[in-house]
Amino acid sequence: MTAISKGQRLRQLLQRKDRVLTVLHPPSATHARIMEQAGCECGFVGTSGVVGSYTGLSDVGTATMTECVQIAGWIADSVDFPIIMDGDTGHGGIMAVRRMVRECIRAGIAGVRIDDQPIEGKRRTQSAGVEVVPVEHAIARYRAAVDMKNELDPDFVIMSQCYARDAVNSSLDDCIRRLQLYRSEAGVDWVQLESPHSTDEIRQARAAVEGPLSFMKGKLPRYLGLDEHLALGVNIAWYPGFTHQVMWAALHDFMQDFQARGIAAWEDFERARKDRPYPRPDPGPGGEGGEMQRMLEERYLGEAAVRKYGQPKA
Repeated sequence: MTAISKGQRLRQLLQRKDRVLTVLHPPSATHARIMEQAGCECGFVGTSGVVGSYTGLSDVGTATMTECVQIAGWIADSVDFPIIMDGDTGHGGIMAVRRMVRECIRAGIAGVRIDDQPIEGKRRTQSAGVEVVPVEHAIARYRAAVDMKNELDPDFVIMSQCYARDAVNSSLDDCIRRLQLYRSEAGVDWVQLESPHSTDEIRQARAAVEGPLSFMKGKLPRYLGLDEHLALGVNIAWYPGFTHQVMWAALHDFMQDFQARGIAAWEDFERARKDRPYPRPDPGPGGEGGEMQRMLEERYLGEAAVRKYGQPKA
């Protein structure tokens, strides 16, 4: 049986009605492997959380398309679950958008999220001063992405991120209208409301939009649970930043302990984990790891090349 592509798998997950698809940040390829062992179904490589962690750059339009594709491609190649890349504003005009989609497909990425902010003033989510481009410009941006993926891989997923709710040059009504048009006129596969202020606004968006819809925390007082998502008719939960917060806190706590107690902090950590080992994010038997290296040495260099593995140390 032919295995389905990651784009096809993502599409299946988006259409699922009985369970909520949880989208999380895989902070790196090794973290993605650990997340996969724990049952993660989908990852989002955000420009801020993931690309910024590698480059040290802020999410203000400074990361390049090639940097984003490189990092997202590494992560996509390390796991079987689908990876969505943060495409920001497309990194340029319609030709740049087409190239970005093409490079994502080449890299094995399952989908890309594209914003409707202007490229000249791209801001991080929930930042002050956010603007949106005229709706006709946004539709052109999304149509260029959709046409490119239809030419190369119709299963690749195009997602639109609408910032209009909090934009200084827009409104809630315009936001709802844009979400509709991005689906009906541009043909994107999935739309996301960046900044709901209440569950009633989510209900308005859900009633107005057919097909996959998600929302960020925005101005909600807290993240909504999975049951609350289903009650709203939304089967995608957008929780990308959780993984970073947990890692930052764990590393900070260990470093504080290590600075105070030195090697004893590590020894106590080992003892605490003795009966509950944590997973190792090494490549599996089919990966380009040590097992593959040994097999290839025997294949290309002969049995003599692998005798070293059985030699006792003095």
